[in-house]
Amino acid sequence: EVKLVESGGGLVQPGGSLTLSCQASGFAFRSYFMSWVRQAPGEATEWLAAISPSGLMTYATDDVKGRFTISRNNANNTISLLLSNLKTEDTAVYSCATGDQWTWGRTGRGQGTQVTVSS
Repeated sequence: EVKLVESGGGLVQPGGSLTLSCQASGFAFRSYFMSWVRQAPGEATEWLAAISPSGLMTYATDDVKGRFTISRNNANNTISLLLSNLKTEDTAVYSCATGDQWTWGRTGRGQGTQVTVSS
């Protein structure tokens, strides 16, 4: 059974930083691209960033490039997302998912962790 569990969300002020983590289990983690996506209230889910199985290649939308950094640790089946210079419009539920920017979620997606950016 594919299981993805996110952690690290919370309340942060504009301009602040936060690191999200995702623990994966139940599939061949080292063979998969992994992504982070988010969903704001009343909005469609938005793909944010992906990382290759080796961790050598990363991809991100223009909106978060330079502010969000995706990484992975294949030794303990985790991926992370460092959120920097946060804006109020970054408020959303952030989820990890299997796959890249075109295939995310086909194998699995976590329940998500809430990030609220507010002063």
